Amino acid sequence: MSWTYEKLLRPILFKQDAEAAHERTLYWLAKASHSKPKLSLLSTLFGSPPLPTKVFGLTFPNPIGLAAGMDKFGAALPAWAALGFGFTELGGVTWHAQPGNSKPRIFRAIADEAIVNRMGFNNAGAEALATTLQEWRTRGLWPAHPVGINLGKSKITPLESAAEDYANSLRVLLPHADFCVVNVSSPNTPNLRQLQDKAALQEILNSLNAVIRTAAERDRKPILVKIAPDLSFEAIDEILTLASDCAIAGIVATNTTSTRPATVFSQSEKVYSEAGGLSGKPLAARSTEVIRHIYRQTRGKLPIIGVGGIFTAEDAWEKLAAGASLLQIYTGLVYRGPSLIKEIVAGLAARLERAGLKTLSDAVGLDVHQSDKGRTFGALDTASSP
Repeated sequence: MSWTYEKLLRPILFKQDAEAAHERTLYWLAKASHSKPKLSLLSTLFGSPPLPTKVFGLTFPNPIGLAAGMDKFGAALPAWAALGFGFTELGGVTWHAQPGNSKPRIFRAIADEAIVNRMGFNNAGAEALATTLQEWRTRGLWPAHPVGINLGKSKITPLESAAEDYANSLRVLLPHADFCVVNVSSPNTPNLRQLQDKAALQEILNSLNAVIRTAAERDRKPILVKIAPDLSFEAIDEILTLASDCAIAGIVATNTTSTRPATVFSQSEKVYSEAGGLSGKPLAARSTEVIRHIYRQTRGKLPIIGVGGIFTAEDAWEKLAAGASLLQIYTGLVYRGPSLIKEIVAGLAARLERAGLKTLSDAVGLDVHQSDKGRTFGALDTASSP
């Protein structure tokens, strides 16, 4: 099936504008999402074998999730489970509806298997997403896997009012989410990354925790923070010190990068000259490096969702062994097609068996433990652990 996609379907899709191809694909998945027979067919073709794991109190049928950005409107929510994903992260969504940046705003660096995007949180707003999600529940089409929601800041909201903006979104979306992710790391909203500063992020998290405290018991969900790969380790450590005081349930590592890799391909050079965040294979090494650092600094006590450059089961294993408990894909799905999820899950299961490990959690941080035998941990290791 991978061969069929890469040799037959992908060339057709890649002849189209990147955003237009994305929208057409999402349109057909949304159509399928309204039909139980079509969802059943997708599941038969692409469904993943079971590889369950439990993270921040939630049970995931497998560790491979859909990264934020693919389905900002919740338009195809039931289809993602049918395609074999173990969880879905919708969004980014903002309190105010907004069109995002001007087009074109997605660019493929095909030879490097990378994408540059500057979408700018285009979405219909938090209240519209809440309505869509309620409709899926009412129709009995809610997926049988955890659903996360990625929260961004509205472009029109000044930085000093960011905490209120995030809190407004959380208030209306909390009943529909199994977990929420605070996105302060997109490079495509002006000055957003300034909110990764410890004081600014603490204000946002305190505001979100206030919303959670007033919510019904069933609606008190985990809050994660998504960080940029471009942060220094010192800046990451500053964020980790908030884990306990601000009840951070986990870290999503990482968002897209503003840096550009060296390339020998002229088409890639042209794409890399575009403004926006870079995802795909060139991000793989840095995202794994960040995962490994967080795992070491928190002694593995703060769950990590690893994302960035996952195209194979080996890529996935590398991030698990570096300390990620869950994984997400986006660009890999664009380049390798919908059978990728099943292939990765099956590959991870086979790798566990070869390693003589019983559960997925046994693989988390395996390489770090092997390389750090006898290592003395610093003060941050215990101070940052929730």
